[in-house]
Amino acid sequence: MLGFATYAALLPDLRDLWGLSNTQAGLIGSAFFGGYIATVSYWTALTDRVDGRRIYVVGSILAFVGAAGFGAAAEGLWSAALFQALLGAGVAGTYMPGLRLLSDRVAGPSQSRYIAFYTSFFGIGFALSLALAGYLNATHGWQSAFVVSAAGPLLAGIVVYAFIRKSEVQESRSVTFSLATLFPVAAWRKVLANRAAAGYTIGYTVHCIELFGSRGWMVAFLAFSAGLQAQGADFPWNLAAIAAVVNLVAVPSSILGNEFALRVGRGRWIVIAMAASGAAGIALALSAPAHWALVLALLVIHALLVMADSGTLTAGLVGTVPAELRGAALGLYSLAGFAGGMIGPSLFGFALDLAGGQASAAAWLWAYLAIGAGGLAAPLVVRILGRARAGR
Repeated sequence: MLGFATYAALLPDLRDLWGLSNTQAGLIGSAFFGGYIATVSYWTALTDRVDGRRIYVVGSILAFVGAAGFGAAAEGLWSAALFQALLGAGVAGTYMPGLRLLSDRVAGPSQSRYIAFYTSFFGIGFALSLALAGYLNATHGWQSAFVVSAAGPLLAGIVVYAFIRKSEVQESRSVTFSLATLFPVAAWRKVLANRAAAGYTIGYTVHCIELFGSRGWMVAFLAFSAGLQAQGADFPWNLAAIAAVVNLVAVPSSILGNEFALRVGRGRWIVIAMAASGAAGIALALSAPAHWALVLALLVIHALLVMADSGTLTAGLVGTVPAELRGAALGLYSLAGFAGGMIGPSLFGFALDLAGGQASAAAWLWAYLAIGAGGLAAPLVVRILGRARAGR
């Protein structure tokens, strides 16, 4: 995960260095998710036919090439987007196949605990990636941040292949899959015919638009706020380090949010969390000229609220669909979520440009409103749908 957030940490610097618009800067961030969603179904399906360690190693190499190539050769929009897409494809080849490697090797009551730890390290990896990128950029330049982070996935591939036993699958010489295997549209139609499953999937897409949109632009927002601070009231740490700590603090929010959902009801909690995170994003944007302590407090609150419905959405989907559709439902859910992740950074940048650019306080308000609009609309949508069902 060390290369995952490198670009997010350096977005304001690279945007200015290459003379990019905010829309173009957002597109580079979105390219990562484009590479992920284009390949994740292939890698996941391949784990049924090939030793998962081999897939993991290939994914590690792709992630290495994407990160190292960015540092060594990226010179602007298109080259940077290409290397981000390669990095995304590499992470897709390690994250879900890694989960398969783990789940195949543990069973019983402990399995869910191992999986929970594994998935929580996604957020921890994101935070460490931010911190490393910020440190290396400040001490050795932006290229070093990408090149050094590339060693992370390469080392992970070596460790997994060397220290994890071979997968017990019947390997096939053929690794070609039909589109129906990789994209089971017929099964997905059945999933979407389930009103609750469709709702959780759409909710997760909305959640990921805000989550990855805000994460992708967090350091850039802090840089904007820092420029507005009164003299002598500078932020206490490196901006990327602040973003890293904020993301670490937000990691337990998904677990705690699910506990609240058990008490107030899953649907009610999701609506509350979505509306609250959208409102917190607006408050955060408005706080930019305020003292750094208030800015950081609202940044933490927003990060916590954005994550508060994540576990509840996933648990709701798993509990709603029948066992025979669960795999297809989770596959669609993952693709929809990362499609939202692809939209989020670009939507934020586009709104920022449309409303006046990164120097305008109002533009940041509109950008946060753009990625949080789905959450803010959730109570209204639920009320309309409830009336429609009652009228039948």
